[in-house]
Amino acid sequence: MTSERETVEVDPTLFQAVYDSPASLPGRHRWTTPEADVRRIEKLLGMPPRTIGAPLWVSGDQPDCPKCGRRITWYDIVASTLKGVHDPAMIATVILGDRRYVNTGLPAAIPGVRCSDCRSPIDGLRSFKCHNWAYAFEELTAIQQRMTGN
Repeated sequence: MTSERETVEVDPTLFQAVYDSPASLPGRHRWTTPEADVRRIEKLLGMPPRTIGAPLWVSGDQPDCPKCGRRITWYDIVASTLKGVHDPAMIATVILGDRRYVNTGLPAAIPGVRCSDCRSPIDGLRSFKCHNWAYAFEELTAIQQRMTGN
């Protein structure tokens, strides 16, 4: 493994063995995204309500924004990455799809995340993941089409 961060697709069995446990997340703290923020993510991505049904985990050295105290969640990560990094369909595929991705390299802070309330940079997030094993994968295409208005 190198010190360069890289995202690679892995076999579902390997993913489940390594990442299924929240204890595998790097950082001092591990927490889930609250339901209200999950619903905000759906709205932000243009998904139908209640599309996301899996826990959205986050880990890091400090769970709250150092400036305003907001608990940092997947919502902050998604809102930040929509600003020129990833498009909504790609994010939906990661959350809802059956392909599993892991980041390799040193578990350094996730770059470019800002607090959605006060816009302060968040430097202490280390990982985020979704446990979505029971999702109806055949419906992913239909959801993506609804997101784009097709």
